[in-house]
Amino acid sequence: MTNANKVKGDIAEREAAALLHDLTGWPVRRKLGAGRMDDEGDLEGVPSTVLQVANWADVSRAVRVKPVEAEQQRINAGATFAATLIRLRGGDWRAVMTVEQLATWMREAIGP
Repeated sequence: MTNANKVKGDIAEREAAALLHDLTGWPVRRKLGAGRMDDEGDLEGVPSTVLQVANWADVSRAVRVKPVEAEQQRINAGATFAATLIRLRGGDWRAVMTVEQLATWMREAIGP
């Protein structure tokens, strides 16, 4: 029997990949093997970036938990950036970062 939360997560990952592809033109797609100790995020195709996707009913918990997981995945992948994409009820999306992740993005992307 298929786990309903896994199905929900898989759908959200496909939706997020398609959204980012549409917005950037990059070939963003789902990665397989989530949950491993050496997990490197849910999506690939955004340069130097690990992306975690969350489609949780408890959005406040996702905001607390998922960016921390994304940071570990960034380290695993040797990437520069990490962000978490959270699907809200109704289909809206938000990108969430820790302050440290935001500061890295600001230093690298914007410069002095």
